[in-house]
Amino acid sequence: MLKIKELGKKILAVTLAAAMLTATGCGSNNTKTTSDSGKNEPTATTAETTPDSSGDNTSDTAMTTISVYRDSFNIGAPDTKQVKAVQDAINAYIGDKINVQIELNDISNSEYKDRANLALANSEIDLLWTANWIETIRTDDLVKQGAVYDLTEKLPNFDIYKAIPEWVWGSSAYNGKNYFIPCYKESAEGYNLMFRKDLVTKYGWDLSTVKTLKDIEPMLADLKAEGLKYPYLTQKTAMFFRYYLNKFDFFSQDSFIAVDKDQDAVVNTLASPEYTEFATLMGDWAEKGYISEDDVTKATTDTTTQTQDWGISWWTDVPNNAEASTRYKQDVEMVKITDNWKQSNTTLGSTYAIASTCTDAEVDACLKFLGLLYTDTTLADLYTFGIEGTDYTREDGKVKKTDAGLYNHSAWESTSVTALSLEVGEPDNKVEMYTTFNDGAKSSIANGFRFDKSNVDAKYVACQQIFNEFGFTLENGGISPKEVPGVIAEYQKALDGAGFQDILKEAQAQYEEWKKVR
Repeated sequence: MLKIKELGKKILAVTLAAAMLTATGCGSNNTKTTSDSGKNEPTATTAETTPDSSGDNTSDTAMTTISVYRDSFNIGAPDTKQVKAVQDAINAYIGDKINVQIELNDISNSEYKDRANLALANSEIDLLWTANWIETIRTDDLVKQGAVYDLTEKLPNFDIYKAIPEWVWGSSAYNGKNYFIPCYKESAEGYNLMFRKDLVTKYGWDLSTVKTLKDIEPMLADLKAEGLKYPYLTQKTAMFFRYYLNKFDFFSQDSFIAVDKDQDAVVNTLASPEYTEFATLMGDWAEKGYISEDDVTKATTDTTTQTQDWGISWWTDVPNNAEASTRYKQDVEMVKITDNWKQSNTTLGSTYAIASTCTDAEVDACLKFLGLLYTDTTLADLYTFGIEGTDYTREDGKVKKTDAGLYNHSAWESTSVTALSLEVGEPDNKVEMYTTFNDGAKSSIANGFRFDKSNVDAKYVACQQIFNEFGFTLENGGISPKEVPGVIAEYQKALDGAGFQDILKEAQAQYEEWKKVR
């Protein structure tokens, strides 16, 4: 069993890396000058003239070029030649439709945060992909830094506004202002336990008996006896704020503060019986050999789920959970462990932002491009799948990605699911599934509340670093069950020393104020 002090050096390296990236903050002054700078307000035109019915007429508007930055999740090292070919194909298609051209920057996932941050600081980005969970350039960070453009007044004048359900704009707003254009995908949050199907069959497990985490213990014992390396794979992820969604709304996506849905109040979750229960269970599983040290020390990789070294893990619930079998290259089965919830951050899991350094013409060009991207299947397929015949082929009208691996993105980080062609293996009713999923989710009592950390920002950052030392370890089985209460007390003391009680009071005051207009 690993102890806190034994983990110190390993965790410190991760903490310092995050802090260094955060230090590359973005400026917010508009320093760009372009040949078509200045006001470029949209004027009315017909749908036949341009897909953006409120955009400028293509016959009398100068071509505007925008720089687009994307995170490459599916390819470790993007092929620059093929990215350029996709860029050229996109430009040839959109040029006479919206008078926009793009410079496409496809960046490996391991480099994206650092390079995108630097490009933002240097005013080299117009349109970028981001999310509320990605470190250093997450949505909260970008708003706080003034790095993204306030689109509130412009959005209704562009077709992108109508391409997404109206409630999405409200859920993704910051104090009533829209800075982000969410990819339209699943817009609720919930979690499943995921089982390798071959093991379910081998052991004859009855998954209908699984109602809580503790119910999988007999199955974990089977996997341990088999000698499996990772009976329960945490995927080096702290899961408290995911597994306990039915009880809490973790509005800041941190496990130490949340709205208790029963109390309708902001609470310190470390003081809850649920936190002790979860940390104790994880410690017990680790002690029994069900959780590996590799998850605590972050030695597992993002591709471990594609191996047969694990038996049970977790999965974010989506409208088509069969996607997991494709992603992990083996059949899996799911059991719901939480309900699905609409919360303040559920629409920001994948989104676009426009840099605050953009001119009006560049902002308009970005919005025109997104409007077409979210409504035009040809552009959506190009941007997501690449070039037909090279990056993918079609079978019965559906997309089949090739093995070349030159250009490859996924729907969730690209566009609206309503615009894309279906992939081979996807159900014909995929769009209907997404609509049903979103409409069927529960709305959290705190949906729409967004905590402004400005008054306690430095203290909050300090508490997040303390989480890296204590919380992550507790939630990944790094502390033996008998030591959990003492370590939680030590964790709480460290948080309080960093100003946690001030944070709690600030969040409670803001929430009570928000409730007055809820």
